[in-house]
Amino acid sequence: MAEEHAEGRVAVLTPLYERLVMQALMSLGTSAPTVLTICRPGKKPLLEAPAQWPVQHEPTWETLPARATELLASKSVLLMPPWGRISSAKRSAGKAPSQWEDAVLRSCRPASSDSVLGFLVPSQLCASEAPWAVALREAIAEHWDTLLVVYGHGAMQGFDPRLETAAVFLRARTVDQPPLKIFRFSARDDEAAVEKDFQGLLARGGGRTRHGYVARRRPDPAASLAFDLHDPDIEDRRSDLAGFGGVRLLGDLYHQLPTLHLADAKNWTCSAEDPGAVRLLGGRDVGRDGTIAPVTEETLWGRVPESHLLAPGDLLVRSVQHPTDPGGFVVAELTPQDLPAAATHMAIPLRPRPGLDAQQRRFAVLFLRMPLARKLIGLQAGLHLGGSKLRALPIPQPDEALAKVLDDVTAARTRREEWQEEADSLLASVFLDRTAAAARSRIIASGRGLRLRVEAASLLDDLGHTVRTRFPYPVASRWRETEAQTSAGPSQGAYAAVLDTTEILLCYTAQLALALAWSSGIELGSATAIKDKLSAGRGGPGFGDWAFVLQEVSTSRKLRALPPGHPLHDLRSLLDNKETAQARQRLSDRRNDQAHLRRIDPVDLPRATSEALADLTCLLEAARFLADWPLLHLTTVRWDALTRTAALEYRELTGDHPVVPTRTMTVPRNDLEAGSLYLRDSDHELHLLRPFLVGRDCPTCRLWSTFHVDRAPKGKVILKSLEHGHVVEDASLALRASLEHVQLL
Repeated sequence: MAEEHAEGRVAVLTPLYERLVMQALMSLGTSAPTVLTICRPGKKPLLEAPAQWPVQHEPTWETLPARATELLASKSVLLMPPWGRISSAKRSAGKAPSQWEDAVLRSCRPASSDSVLGFLVPSQLCASEAPWAVALREAIAEHWDTLLVVYGHGAMQGFDPRLETAAVFLRARTVDQPPLKIFRFSARDDEAAVEKDFQGLLARGGGRTRHGYVARRRPDPAASLAFDLHDPDIEDRRSDLAGFGGVRLLGDLYHQLPTLHLADAKNWTCSAEDPGAVRLLGGRDVGRDGTIAPVTEETLWGRVPESHLLAPGDLLVRSVQHPTDPGGFVVAELTPQDLPAAATHMAIPLRPRPGLDAQQRRFAVLFLRMPLARKLIGLQAGLHLGGSKLRALPIPQPDEALAKVLDDVTAARTRREEWQEEADSLLASVFLDRTAAAARSRIIASGRGLRLRVEAASLLDDLGHTVRTRFPYPVASRWRETEAQTSAGPSQGAYAAVLDTTEILLCYTAQLALALAWSSGIELGSATAIKDKLSAGRGGPGFGDWAFVLQEVSTSRKLRALPPGHPLHDLRSLLDNKETAQARQRLSDRRNDQAHLRRIDPVDLPRATSEALADLTCLLEAARFLADWPLLHLTTVRWDALTRTAALEYRELTGDHPVVPTRTMTVPRNDLEAGSLYLRDSDHELHLLRPFLVGRDCPTCRLWSTFHVDRAPKGKVILKSLEHGHVVEDASLALRASLEHVQLL
């Protein structure tokens, strides 16, 4: 109780918290409140009211509810808690932890329909899902509507700065319940910004500010009012989880194992030396790094039923989140080295259900450790995590493409660890040979492989190397020319090579966009413009046309309805930000100047080449997704009607050279054609590129090349190579018919 606090220790609201509380009450249409608290004559309250506010002290908590109702007849009331605890002898299971919360708030009644009541409590009362907190919120909701909750971290001077308090504002219950607003700030935040943000929230009827929001739906009376639980941004992210491939509840993936309560320790604890003793793991044994802490003198041991024993692959989650814990849940996946063991009630043990594969387990653990997982439950630091809430947590499920990437990343990490172990072993063995000459020879020979691996891996961070080796052949070959030209210093050839590579990058990606849009049944206005130019028999499409296609793709609403993994979404990202759009525009201007004989002066050539190369690099960086989209030339297709699969032979035209080995694969499709070009996207789906892109030998240079339609005079089609600009005339009716079919002619 209030009189139990240490003599002379008085806490006060911070000035910012005072102002926020007053603004909240004023926004509800009331004047300055009367502060009502408990304090015996001659004593000081543990929490002191602001000096300028009228205060009434009651000697005991029993008289508070009646006094509050009396005052509410003419003014608003702000209840200031005693912040004391009743003795353990007075507590009972499921009851509130203090007389203030359990007795006073249950008994306060509005005096009229305009009555406004505010109170300051620890945030656990609003956020906890313990039975006493749920019952108390339900009791309050019988007579009051909760209008506003203001969480303050470190908002009480004189208390532990980690303490989070809640200022709750109620109005007499009505049939048409008003919206709920929730706000949260910290003493570390800028006061002026917090106050301005709070004023903005009070004036809102919906939406969100930086520190607060208006809940989209009024929670049930029993529901936790934890800040994150009803945040519109968190709700949006909850809905967005399906974008990973699917969503399942954690309880569908794992089932919870029984635990041992420490209150019954005398019934099952023993010493480590006793036969059958197993380690008892609690929350403090789960390390933040995802491992189980080593055995210490404080480790508990016990004899437990077989149903309680943990197994490799089981998860152990801390039941209580410490304020200094990382954003997500602290969880460890048990290994054989951690066993035999069982869990106490301070941790939640979870076992994978049959059929749960390694990818799903890995993804679940990754998500549990993310801050979003904790926010979806609304768990605040210091509160106990219930197993039912954890089992109800939505867990995103990776689709096939994402699962493969995660497998590759995991394999890369394993390979890196193997290399590190090999390097450590090599370094430790330097002086183990019988002679220095033998050691020198062995170290040089053994270290050569390690050095080559590291050099090869480091090249992957080099954008130029990635473009040259992993981008599709038309772009990679042009980039090779650019690197060769620019390496010799600024020149007209280097400057022209940069602009040529830019045009081919835009041309290639635009052709992909046209082909993918056509196959998806989406009509692009930019395709109509190209059709008009080709049908008129004028000069073929160029830099501006390709840019027009990509600009339309980046802004078209038609494309938003496509599935999340469709490759057109990546193409949309190429020019959808200010930086890449401006880089493209500058390069377009330079290309126009070149075409209209506005040549760069030799004095300005070094700067112009450097700036153009920087803009091209910006576009290539944005187009990194091309490294995951190999260009395939199908050479043979054999359909097996019995197995309903097609055996393919193909050349993967990746990198800066067209001479590549023939590979094979099997796909469950019968609509593939030999001789055509295909894009293989990140999901390993094949997309036909004919007739937008055509692969054939060039009659001029005798090299295999990639062509697009450049002109279409009567009875002919003129194709132009992306790699070197050579043209070839095609008078066949088949190609022209294909172009007419996709409405390019």
